[in-house]
Amino acid sequence: MKKYISNAFSFNMMAIDDFSLIRVKKVSPSDIPHDVESVIGHQDTATIVSNILGFETRFNRVNLVLNGDDILYVAQYKGPRLPEGATQLPEGATLDFIEVTMKPNGCAGCPGIDCNMCTMLDWTHGN
Repeated sequence: MKKYISNAFSFNMMAIDDFSLIRVKKVSPSDIPHDVESVIGHQDTATIVSNILGFETRFNRVNLVLNGDDILYVAQYKGPRLPEGATQLPEGATLDFIEVTMKPNGCAGCPGIDCNMCTMLDWTHGN
């Protein structure tokens, strides 16, 4: 399992099988582990995220394809266009942290008879 932090999420980041489940869950900055690999594709966003998290998340524009047990943390910026060289959020802007995980085989052919006993119940409820 690898952990990544990015400033965006795309379906191109996933090796989607015939049926995959994707879960997004809002988390706090303190939930982001220090050993995440940064794939943040915007220099100023990487600087701001580093300042918020308290550890370096370097600019690293790469193509990423997640495996089924990988975790992607997305630093979702909302606000006006970042001014060049920004080191903190402009007034009125926010940065939400979203955890993205997936189950590549979905329910793996489960007939759905008793979803209350499902082994994925904890995962689907955010645990």
